[in-house]
Order: sequence, then structure tokens, then C-alpha cells
Amino acid sequence: MSDTSANAVAFVRTESVPASAPPVNAAGPVKWLKDNLFDGVGNSILTVLAFVAIFLILSNTMPWVINGIWDAPTLAACREILDGTTGACFAVLSERWNQLLFGFKYPTEMYWRPALAFAMLFVAFAPVLFFDLPRKLLIFTGLYPFIAFWLIWGGPIVNPILALVGLIVGYMVFVRLEKTSFAMAMGAGVVSAAVIWSLSKVIGSDSAIFSIGYLETVPSRDLGGFMLNMMLGVTCVSLSLPLGIALALGRQSSMPLIKYVCVIFIEFIRGVPLITLLFVASVMLGYFFPPGSGVDLFIRVVIMITLFSAAYIAEVVRGGLAALPKGQYEAADSLGLDYAQATRLIILPQALKISIPGIVNIAVGLFKDTTLVSVISMFDMVGMIRGPILASTDWNGVYWELFSFAALLFFVVCYGISQYSQWLERRLATDH
Repeated sequence: MSDTSANAVAFVRTESVPASAPPVNAAGPVKWLKDNLFDGVGNSILTVLAFVAIFLILSNTMPWVINGIWDAPTLAACREILDGTTGACFAVLSERWNQLLFGFKYPTEMYWRPALAFAMLFVAFAPVLFFDLPRKLLIFTGLYPFIAFWLIWGGPIVNPILALVGLIVGYMVFVRLEKTSFAMAMGAGVVSAAVIWSLSKVIGSDSAIFSIGYLETVPSRDLGGFMLNMMLGVTCVSLSLPLGIALALGRQSSMPLIKYVCVIFIEFIRGVPLITLLFVASVMLGYFFPPGSGVDLFIRVVIMITLFSAAYIAEVVRGGLAALPKGQYEAADSLGLDYAQATRLIILPQALKISIPGIVNIAVGLFKDTTLVSVISMFDMVGMIRGPILASTDWNGVYWELFSFAALLFFVVCYGISQYSQWLERRLATDH
């Protein structure tokens, strides 16, 4: 054996070789562009066409936006300032922002009341939408509808307090009777109404207590602008969700009378356009109330929109109930739970999670459909644009600026609802 082979020692690396940088087209922005925009000939052509379309749109709209005038008393003055150049007349938004948001009849000195109610809305919804927050915040959520009613409409604070007391009494009766009879527990609503009526009769509208916490009353006819759209959207969605769940459960009931009543109601409402129901609310619904009851148009519209939305939500929830395997119902029976407990603790939580996309879709559509109230002479945001603003000689002819502003507000609300629903689906995706 040679000396070279005798002194040879095997080499063993004690540390790993440093990683080399990936190729340029396999990481970073280049890879993202290749995977998402230029993945193949067809996608590359579509990407180029999309960029061309975006360029054409922006090249025509951006000068109109950038050269916009924000300070002018009338449309004629705005056009004089532009002097033939391309530009928007955003001065109509500066001049009529209060009418677009609050209507033209709501007292100017009271704008703080609906603005405060709107700000409190986010605080009230926070513990409901984000359930990681402390549960104690739900106390304010329960109080918010009564506070908002008092702030927006005014009147003595005793009225919402009486409604709150009646609701609390009704809930207490429901909790006590739930274990014995679900049907008797549903009668808690009748008990709460009786409590409200009895207390109002005992106190009397001319009692000195009604002067406590009094805010100037604002008639429902004076509500308008985007505030009216928000009020109708929030109120009708909040009321139609539990009603739709009740209709879905009733449609699956084994009792023929309850089942067929729910089926007839759902199919009839779904077969009638919303605008027809709004005309019914405006013209005919008042005849169904006792003479002299004074149920104003806002309440009637809320009733019809809520019934309309509840019928659609019922079908979405019924789809969620049908998607549950039969074993979930059998598991509830094996645990000894009655119908109310099984539905509340096992069935509905799973069915509602499945139904989230459909419910959100109906909520978004309902919020946009609140603009239909303009056809029955309710001056929501679209009604304000089509009515008092465009009818005035100062701003007759301004269309794009006003409707673009309305579209922006509706887009912000609807996009926020959509993004929250996607977050909620990811948050509740526990079946993986």
C-alpha cells in the first residue's frame, strides 16, 4: 500500500452548506405575477385587457375627480369656476351633506342625537360580533335599542324603560317555563306586552314622572337621509333573524297546523315583490290596526320589510337544518334534552354556522333594498337626491356626484358586512 493511500483520511462535513437563494422566477414579486397574472397565454391576455380597461376608466375619471370643486353655492357658480374644464361639482355635497345624512326635516340642532346613537351602535354590536370580548358588554347591547329609540325619536325616557321592564319580565317567564312547556314559554311575549300596558295605565301619560329625562319629540316623518336607511337596515335585520329562525323551525314541525301556516306564509311572501309590500304598508296596513292607534308609516314599513326578509332567512336556515346529519338529533335525544334545549344548544348553533353565507347575502340585499322606501314618499338618501335636492333650482342637473356619494356609503357598509362574515366563517371553522 502506498504512503498516500495509508495517510488518507475520510472527510466528514460538520456543518450544512448555506442555502442558496431561489431563482428569481421562483420567489418574490416575479413569482406572484407569474402565478396570479401571467399564468399561461389566456390569463396573460386577460390581464393585459384588464389593465387597458382600468387605464381607460382612470384616465377619464381621475381628472373629473381631481379638478372637482368643493366650494360653490350653486351648480351655475360651480360651472363658472370650472370654465369649461372637466371637473366634478362636489360642492353639492358640502352644501347638502346634512340633508343627505339626516334628511331635510330633522332639526339641525338635534343632529347630535342620531350621531350619538350611530356611534353607540358599534359599541353595542361589538360583543355580539366579536365574542372574545367580555360578556358583561352584552348588558349595554341589551339596553342599546331602548337608548337609541329615546335619542332619535325623543319623548320621555319612561317609555323605553317600560318597554325594557316588559321585555325583562317576559324573558324571566320564558326561562321558568322553558323546562316544562315550550309553548307556554312562548307566551312570555304576551305577558311582557301586558306588563307594558298595565304600567302605562298605572302611571298615566299626564303623570309628573313623564317629565323626567324628556327630549324633544321628533315625528317619524321627519326622519330621512342615510340615517333612515341605517335605521331600517339595522332594525329589520335584527328583527327578521329570530323570526326567520322561528319560521324555519315551524316549517319542520311535526304539527300540521304550525307547519302549513309557516309554509303558506313563507311561500306567499317570497312570491310577492318587496315594492308591493311597501305599498301595502303605506296604504292598507293601517286598516289592520285599531282606530286611532296612530301607527305611523315607519313602523308599518319596518313590519313589512321584516316579514319579507324573515321569509328568505327562514329558507336559508331550513337549508342549514337539513344539512345536519340525523345523528345530531339522535345525540340530543340520548342526552335527555327536550326539544327547546336540543334546538338551542345543539341544532341551531351548527345550522346557523352553515347558514352564515346565505344570511349575510340576505342582510346585504335587505340593506340595499331600503332605498325602495323612496317610492312611498319616505325621504331616505335616494329619496333626498331624487326629491328635494335635484328639485331645487340651485342643484338641478347634478347626478354623478350625488349618486356616487350614495354608492360609496352603501359600498362601505355592505363591504364591511361581507368581510365580517368571511372572518366569522374562518373563526367558526372547527370541523377541520
